[in-house]
Amino acid sequence: QVQLVESGGDLVQAGGSLRLSCAASGSINQIAVIAWYRQAPGQQRELVATVNRAGNVNLADFVRGRFTVSRDNAKRIVNLQMNSLQSAATATYYCHYRLSSVDYWGQGTRVTVSS
Repeated sequence: QVQLVESGGDLVQAGGSLRLSCAASGSINQIAVIAWYRQAPGQQRELVATVNRAGNVNLADFVRGRFTVSRDNAKRIVNLQMNSLQSAATATYYCHYRLSSVDYWGQGTRVTVSS
């Protein structure tokens, strides 16, 4: 199966920006939807954004207008651009896809927003 590796997590001040990347080990052409989730300490994992093969994006209400997602099937990468970061964005961010009813996750990348 295609493995996902996230990168780009860092410590950033409130109001700053970060770009997270999700790099795939193989072709993602067969993956209909790739999603970004996040999990804050002591919290449940929550959906942040999804992007389909055609590049159509859905964003959670709490990030709409500040985050964007892009997908490059040829480069096998999905990016999450996060702007105007707030402390509530502190979490580990995971890349995810489902194929044949099996969920695949990356190892996550840590984002910390200092106020």
